[in-house]
Amino acid sequence: MTDQIGNVTRQRYDQLVTQARELIAQVTRAQFSLGDMALEIEPMRPVGGSMPNGTDDLFTVTESLQLFADDIGVALATVEDWRWTASRWPAVRRKEGVSFTVHRILASVADEAERWAAIADAPLNPRSGKRQWTPDAAKRVVGQRVERPVTLDEKVQAVADLTRDDEVAAQVAAGLFKRPEVTGHVTPADRMRVLTELTRDDAVAQEVTTDLLRRSTVARSVMRDDTARMLVNRAQFDNSEETRELIRERTPAVRKIEHTIEYLDLVGSCHGFVATLGRLVPQMRGQEFTDDERETVRRQIGRVRAAADWLEGALDNGEFTLDEQLAQLLKGE
Repeated sequence: MTDQIGNVTRQRYDQLVTQARELIAQVTRAQFSLGDMALEIEPMRPVGGSMPNGTDDLFTVTESLQLFADDIGVALATVEDWRWTASRWPAVRRKEGVSFTVHRILASVADEAERWAAIADAPLNPRSGKRQWTPDAAKRVVGQRVERPVTLDEKVQAVADLTRDDEVAAQVAAGLFKRPEVTGHVTPADRMRVLTELTRDDAVAQEVTTDLLRRSTVARSVMRDDTARMLVNRAQFDNSEETRELIRERTPAVRKIEHTIEYLDLVGSCHGFVATLGRLVPQMRGQEFTDDERETVRRQIGRVRAAADWLEGALDNGEFTLDEQLAQLLKGE
């Protein structure tokens, strides 16, 4: 143990602690005495049992205590604190050597028997190795936030309190995630939640995804997922279509070329269909078809007829949209 504490020797420090404890004991007795005086002026009453308000000859509880506070030169809140603490600790239950502050904190214990038992059972102070009360020790008993967090839960709560402001939380989080030893303790599920929140912005998500897909192992794993692969293929098609539209806008001649190609494809499809029928139908002379085969062919003829009607109508009225019912028919549904 060091021989120097602050600017004094250990021996002098112990002398000062002894003197301070005597003074604290005097202060505690004085605070309880002042609380007893406030109680004598205004005894504690059940909820709804305060003195009438606004009468000419009577003071309200607050008015009486305010008058007392003004006359002795302290704040009303201080008088109310003394009064309430004194009311929770009758003279025979007050613990010698325990500060008024600790009494006030433990006064929050609702059950009287538990309150009396709690103050009699001082916890062990790990620094001094003695059983003694401190304000933080009392706060742990009643579940209040301590001034000097020791346990993991207390430290987490302290950090949570300090980072309620979003800007502070953002800077703290950014700093913590730069420490590999910190991120190593984060579970995969929590990492996923954090990543999801951080990539809600499309621009951020785009940069992160691009960077991740440059890692071959990640890209291979992603492409094994059917949904991801379908979305990638869809994105490639959309990008190609977007590029074609851009080219069409910048080069009008391209659309004319596409029109010619599409026209030739359409005429070629009709010609190919007729040519195929012209080749196949004569070859079927003398063949016998089952009822199921005839029905199947008739259904396909119906699809062909519907498609031909759609094409003819589109040429006549310029309506090239494929409605849902026709789409189902062409799919054979």
